[in-house]
Amino acid sequence: MKSKILIFSILGIFFFGTYLQAQSTWNWPDDKKTAEVKNALYTDNFRQGNYREAANHLSWLLNNAPNLHNSIYINGVKIYSSMAANEKDQGKKIVFQDSVLLLYDMRIKFFDNESKVLNRKAYDAYRYYSKDKSRYEELFNLYKNTFELNGNKVMNSNLLPYMDVVRRYKLAGGKITDDEVLDIYAEITQIIIFKIETVGKNIGKLKVIQDKVNELLVGTIDVDCDFVENKLGPKLKADPENLKLAKNILRLSFAGKCMSLDVSLEADKVVQKNNPEYALAKMIAQLCAAKKNFACAQNYYEEAIDLTDENTKKADAFYSLATIMASNGKKVTARNYAKKALDADPTKKEAYKLIGDLYYNSYNDCKKGVNPVQDRAIYLAAYEMYRKAGDGAAMNRAKQQFPTMEDIFTWNLKVGAKMKVGCWINETVTVQKR
Repeated sequence: MKSKILIFSILGIFFFGTYLQAQSTWNWPDDKKTAEVKNALYTDNFRQGNYREAANHLSWLLNNAPNLHNSIYINGVKIYSSMAANEKDQGKKIVFQDSVLLLYDMRIKFFDNESKVLNRKAYDAYRYYSKDKSRYEELFNLYKNTFELNGNKVMNSNLLPYMDVVRRYKLAGGKITDDEVLDIYAEITQIIIFKIETVGKNIGKLKVIQDKVNELLVGTIDVDCDFVENKLGPKLKADPENLKLAKNILRLSFAGKCMSLDVSLEADKVVQKNNPEYALAKMIAQLCAAKKNFACAQNYYEEAIDLTDENTKKADAFYSLATIMASNGKKVTARNYAKKALDADPTKKEAYKLIGDLYYNSYNDCKKGVNPVQDRAIYLAAYEMYRKAGDGAAMNRAKQQFPTMEDIFTWNLKVGAKMKVGCWINETVTVQKR
């Protein structure tokens, strides 16, 4: 029976080895025969889930043929990870965990690819050592190096752990300043933004990660609106072109829900000036509008429009401009922006509603008090806009203001006749009775 198992194992490694050799070179030691047998035995046991036995044979390879093949480290991590997960004895568990991390280091030594390997090592190291204060500095340096090497390619599963490592290290008395914490927070956030906007995968999960990263920041250093305004505000005022500082203020304002602060708005403008983006331009416009600075709002909405090729986004910005102009009594300009919103996105039905409201509320400004049918033709124009908007309630409201049949008859007009609405509206309508 044993001989059958051995033959089966050797056949298995033959096919397994053939597959792997097609991918990369095998570096057999002088004692190739023993290495082949050990490789066959460890592989066979690994496949069958006999990890302890697999580890015994793998150990010989690691000591006698450490550059045999990249796969001994890939499989070795799986073997020792499983042994660590199932070990009850805490001392042995730690030995197995340390072995996993050592295998990552050996893989880098013999097969390079440091950035990719550290990406995985960091994640396992966090799982093993995140509650061990004696390892916090080691963890911090590992994550710092991992992020420096990988940048936007860092694994999603490492984004939140890095911020947590920073928090734990800082609170445990680690040698890291508040400014360094802010820089790392900014680095993590920038990577998340890249993954959401450029990669476009797992967007929901990434937004959750960002929320949790924000929470961890607040739990690491004292971040609130007073901190942003009184500590960072004077720094930006003294150095208004400091992009790094402006970005930190922007992110901390999000985290502390302080976007309405003047210093936050100024920081937003600095960031937008250096890294113009549709979303930020639109946000600045909204903040300016909330502060009744409509010239600022108009400027940034128009900038947002220039920064996107997506018609729905253009329409949103045009519509926002229309509402601002309407609220300031600039009816013609408001209508022009509303029409531009519809040109960009014909499904933007609320733009028709806005134009209808502009018409409806112009009665007192436009009536001449001579011909009631002519005066009330404004409501006919409003009704048509409401109809296009699909707003039944607004249509009924406008219909109640139509001219009466008596007025139509008195002024020698007929239902169905065409009539020009003057004033600023300049629309042709069809006469209808109340």
